[in-house]
Amino acid sequence: MTTSETPSAAPASTYRLQFNKDFTFADAIAQLDYLASLGVSHLFCSPILQAAPGSTHGYDVVDHTRISQECGGEDDFRRLCTTAHDAGLGIVVDVVPNHMAVPTPLWRNYPLWSVLRDGPSSPYASWFDVDVSTSLSILMAVLGDRIGTELTAGTIHVETRDITDQDGTTHAEHVVVYHDHVFPVRPGTESLPLAELLDQQWYRLAYWKVASEELNYRRFFNVDTLAAIRVEDDDVFTASHAKLLQLYREGLIDGFRIDHPDGLANPRKYLADLQQATEGAWVVVEKILEPSETLSPELPCAGTTGYDSLLRVDGLFIDPAGLVPLSTLYERMCSDDESKMSFPAELDRAKREVLDDMLVTELNRLANVAMDICASDIMLRDHTRRQVTRVITELLIAMSRYRAYLEPGRAPGPGEVKVIEDAANLARQELPDEEHDTLELVVDMVCGRLGPSTDPVVQASRDEFMVRFAQTCGPVMAKAKEDTAFYRYTRFTAVNEVGCDPEIAGISVDDFHDFASNLNQTHPTTMTTLSTHDTKRSTDVRARLACLTEFPHEWDHTVAAVETATADQRSELLDGATINLLWQTLAGTWRLPGTAAGASPISEDRLVAYLTKAVREAKSHTTWTDPDGDYESALMDLARFCLSDESVSEALDTFTETTRTAVRAAILGRALVQLTMPGVPDTYQGCEIVDLSLVDPDNRRPVDHDRSARLLQAVTSDGVAGVADEDRLDAEKLLVVHEALDVRRGHADAFRGEHASYRPVATTTGHAVAFARGIDDDPPVAITVATRLAGALEGRGGWADHQIVLPEGSFTDAITGKTIDGGMVKLADLLDEMPVALLVG
Repeated sequence: MTTSETPSAAPASTYRLQFNKDFTFADAIAQLDYLASLGVSHLFCSPILQAAPGSTHGYDVVDHTRISQECGGEDDFRRLCTTAHDAGLGIVVDVVPNHMAVPTPLWRNYPLWSVLRDGPSSPYASWFDVDVSTSLSILMAVLGDRIGTELTAGTIHVETRDITDQDGTTHAEHVVVYHDHVFPVRPGTESLPLAELLDQQWYRLAYWKVASEELNYRRFFNVDTLAAIRVEDDDVFTASHAKLLQLYREGLIDGFRIDHPDGLANPRKYLADLQQATEGAWVVVEKILEPSETLSPELPCAGTTGYDSLLRVDGLFIDPAGLVPLSTLYERMCSDDESKMSFPAELDRAKREVLDDMLVTELNRLANVAMDICASDIMLRDHTRRQVTRVITELLIAMSRYRAYLEPGRAPGPGEVKVIEDAANLARQELPDEEHDTLELVVDMVCGRLGPSTDPVVQASRDEFMVRFAQTCGPVMAKAKEDTAFYRYTRFTAVNEVGCDPEIAGISVDDFHDFASNLNQTHPTTMTTLSTHDTKRSTDVRARLACLTEFPHEWDHTVAAVETATADQRSELLDGATINLLWQTLAGTWRLPGTAAGASPISEDRLVAYLTKAVREAKSHTTWTDPDGDYESALMDLARFCLSDESVSEALDTFTETTRTAVRAAILGRALVQLTMPGVPDTYQGCEIVDLSLVDPDNRRPVDHDRSARLLQAVTSDGVAGVADEDRLDAEKLLVVHEALDVRRGHADAFRGEHASYRPVATTTGHAVAFARGIDDDPPVAITVATRLAGALEGRGGWADHQIVLPEGSFTDAITGKTIDGGMVKLADLLDEMPVALLVG
């Protein structure tokens, strides 16, 4: 299967549901009538396998053989699938192939428990990606202090407890207990004195701070409680996917979303294995593409989960001209911040910090493998460990994307080699001349150019280096960019988003058309998205912030008013970048008339939780492991004051009213464009109405589907005009989403697939974006028209005589019901009721 082919049963659209103990499979069944009425074709389920106790997201899988009991178990999931299919809805499931949880208590992950108890004799010995080059002891860094101190204090002891095996049977075992942590005892060692017993285990209990330097199992990014598994092993793939494949073959599951494929040893092989096992299921991957990057044609899948589309849809509704005054404001606010940098410099610094701290174990492992390679060849032995480590560091920092797809024993594509060579050219500028030959050696290692070795041990080291380097690129980029630099560089936070670049704000209509046309040709069934469980801000928060570029001077006045109101409340401890983050967060989550989410400003609890996460992720003044109480208190006191002060409230209310027309157009325009552009659009739970959520866990709060169902009934029965003012914008967005999904569902082949066509529709102004969807060269099935940069348009006096050039024929706007004849049509007439239109032939 190539990426240009249409997989079997590709959805027309999906609706993401986040399952946990508070929203179960049974709860989803209760919403099927609503979701079917909304117009989606498939439910997109968060991970359904058994996760760690108390999991709120499901990505911390502990048992691949069982469906989550907290979410209702296998019987309820089967009932959900059957009932959904009866309602005309398919099922797409999120798959987590890269890692398993290291839970508390540990025995809930039976494969890991077995490995820690029985070592190499465990049937799961090959499951986990563990470095045993120096010791067979897997590091379990859970102790609150050094082990000698804990032993002296008597906090560690051995006892007998009932342990449940994977098959559900319970039996008594000797265990090591440390507070809530429970570990197995290696058979035959249970009678030894405690210190000697611990020394004889297949694991090593250690002080938690030791993990940052000595952790010897590969993990998900820097999360010690998510241990990587070797899914590239055919037996591990088969065992870890057996339940999901069973449900797929029974016709209960219809497609898959793959979590973090860049963490796998061989993403191409994994996806090929999955395609073979499913005989061509619709599969999309959570691949974060940089703005200039396209999905590798080596990966057999339908496409990505849509961050590349998010960048372009967002860009349509951002005015790049407004970035200049925003930059001036930011520079003024940060004038006293000695360390304030440009975003590229901030990212570079963050990468160095990440490699020096949270990912130092991954760096050390790469260096160890590289030194083994050098030691095996007399021609390479004079490259020192310091030189090799420095070169690997600079090459990782210089990588411009999350991964290059190079694998042992397979000829690389020229584009993938160029990614490494471009990074090497940048790294060379940071290295002294005497290390340039070491750089060439490391590049050859990364690209597999040292040649095959007759010694299988040597060849294994060469292969491992290729794989490890590729796997390390993603964590370095993600932790430095998404989880550090995005929280430090706050000039314009609407573009601090997964798959985006703060240096890129706004794209032209032509650039959007080029992207959409290419997507339609290369990946017609890829997923598109605007909000996910991983986005830093919901699409509607970003839409509100995008209007800062349309009203930069009004925003400057708003900031001045807020600064005046809070002058006595702002501690000298706080830096300008963090204060700017607070002002923009308030603007994006402030009350918004016509919406339930904006019935009042963001709550104190939500704002404090968000800011705490933001500044700890930034790691400039406070961190998760070493919080600065004074700094955090100063910020939270300022945030609480802003929520209660009348002058701050008046300033933000005034700005909200000033931007109201532009925000409405941006919210509705983004939704319509994403839902009708090429690909399979996903709607994140609750985002069919206005959603003002921030980063997780804020975006996993409960969703009031019942209210949305009532609102949908009202707008489809009586139209938006009959809706109360306090629900008006919610109703308008819900109507746009419903009508777009309904048209897609009724004409699925015109919107995604190999025969779907995408054609730009001409207008006489850059304030409108329009395109037609249809089948091959047939007359269009539907035409999307959306107002962009409505604030700037309003400032220029409106549409005036600007027109759109429609094909011949008669069209009905599915949103308003008005009839339009083809030809030259005034935009003022077409968009007099709503800032968007969906014209159906």
